[in-house]
Amino acid sequence: MLKSIISYIRVSREKQGRSGLGLEAQRAANVAFAAVNGYTIIAEFIEVETAKGFDALDRRPQLAAALKAAKKAKCSVLVSKLDRLSRNVAFIAALMENRVPFIVAALGENQDPFMLHIYAALAEKERNDIARRTSDALQAAKARGQVLGNAELAKANAAEARAFAETLRDVVEPLMCRSSRQIDAELNARGIKTVTGTSWQSAQVLRLIARLNTETTDVAVAA
Repeated sequence: MLKSIISYIRVSREKQGRSGLGLEAQRAANVAFAAVNGYTIIAEFIEVETAKGFDALDRRPQLAAALKAAKKAKCSVLVSKLDRLSRNVAFIAALMENRVPFIVAALGENQDPFMLHIYAALAEKERNDIARRTSDALQAAKARGQVLGNAELAKANAAEARAFAETLRDVVEPLMCRSSRQIDAELNARGIKTVTGTSWQSAQVLRLIARLNTETTDVAVAA
């Protein structure tokens, strides 16, 4: 007998919500996870809202509705990746205190709550580290007299990265129910190279998936 589960999907930009970009990849990951692990998705909730801040639940009515539906059905909430919930440790902790279990498809079933805290802490640290490194690099470049903000070059780099990602969409989307480490191992096993011709690593896989989900900034960050 199949177990019930609630699917939750989030994109952080209104234009992505209107176009559906990013939604289908998350849906595909959730559907694949459910099929492999013996679940049936009884409801789906879609949010177009930022995940920033420990109080983000107040601004995310669809997540609140998904949690309520899961409580009523006595089942879990399924997300494709942890950052679809948040990269904020306090927010993840608050969700866990709701006593409605959630499952992260990319991390696998029966993930220990302590490890979820660790993953959230790592994600939050990564976000903060990226912001700090970006700021430091910009300040250093400015100090050298470099003119910042080449919009045309940034657009060209971003377009190239998205175009390369699109060539791998059919390969990567069926794998999105796996962890990034499992995906990089699979791509390397198939002899598929990165855009720079090197072997895949977890961080590059995460960037690739982000581009496929169109969860990218307007300024391309060199790999």
